[in-house]
Amino acid sequence: MRELSACRDKIALAAEIQGQVDDLQTLYDLGVEENDDSLEAELIQGVRNMEKRFDKLELEILLSGPYDKNNAILTLHAGAGGTEAQDWAQMLYRMYVRWGELRGFKAETMDLQPGDEAGIKSVTFSLAGENAYGYAKCEKGVHRLVRISPFDASGRRHTSFASLDVIPEVDSSVEITVNPEDLKVDTYRSSGAGGQHVNKTESAVRVTHLPTGIIVACQSERSQIQNRAYCMRILQAKLLELKRKEQAEEISGLRGEQSDIAWGSQIRSYVFHPYSMVKDHRTSAETGNVNAVMDGEIDLFVAAYLQSQAAQAG
Repeated sequence: MRELSACRDKIALAAEIQGQVDDLQTLYDLGVEENDDSLEAELIQGVRNMEKRFDKLELEILLSGPYDKNNAILTLHAGAGGTEAQDWAQMLYRMYVRWGELRGFKAETMDLQPGDEAGIKSVTFSLAGENAYGYAKCEKGVHRLVRISPFDASGRRHTSFASLDVIPEVDSSVEITVNPEDLKVDTYRSSGAGGQHVNKTESAVRVTHLPTGIIVACQSERSQIQNRAYCMRILQAKLLELKRKEQAEEISGLRGEQSDIAWGSQIRSYVFHPYSMVKDHRTSAETGNVNAVMDGEIDLFVAAYLQSQAAQAG
């Protein structure tokens, strides 16, 4: 039903675009016939809108992976840089949630480990929507921040890092069998803000898959049952990825090579000082509007990466 709905949406979009093309053609013919220059601005705006629609369709065509249409599970880890890196991880978390909202994805936090003084040490969250994984996988890697640190009383410039991992959520049609005997389940109290908000029950769940050593955790829900269900979703996704790696070398790009969260391994740099610039080192795509990027406007980089991958494959 999900695939059928997606096909219907694409057919409807194609029909809508064809209707807009016909309308623009009619408007153009009218302007030429009447020699009416006042229609020029409307035509130009219409063409620009069409270009945006075509760009979106072009990107969707590039999403040909078997799991590109699935929801995505993202995990951010603060790297080298201490409190500054933990704050950077939180900034990236906000950026991706905002990006998801702009694309119409639903964000859901599964596990969050707060930083020692500020920010977060790590967070696992999902983005649900059509092609969420296909787009989000483009962001996998180490992200580098350069700025004047608000945590440095001397006002010095700091460089810090955070890594993003992205895996597809397992579709219900994919069978991933997990033997209960292979699981070690630990419960603990969810972290809270203190006072009356402290969780007094051990509702948070940590699941270890003994054969592979994979560990997943969730503390976003109030009950152990719900948190355990979330853990199993993440575990199944990670086991699926592992299975795909073992089955064929050509799909090793599902996670990609894991790099140290430090110098020389970044896929993108976000420079706040001494100038404003965000640059992707894989595609050379860049923009000087750092604030817009941090507010979730990262489609420039997503599109450039998908296009570069398609060019390499071709």
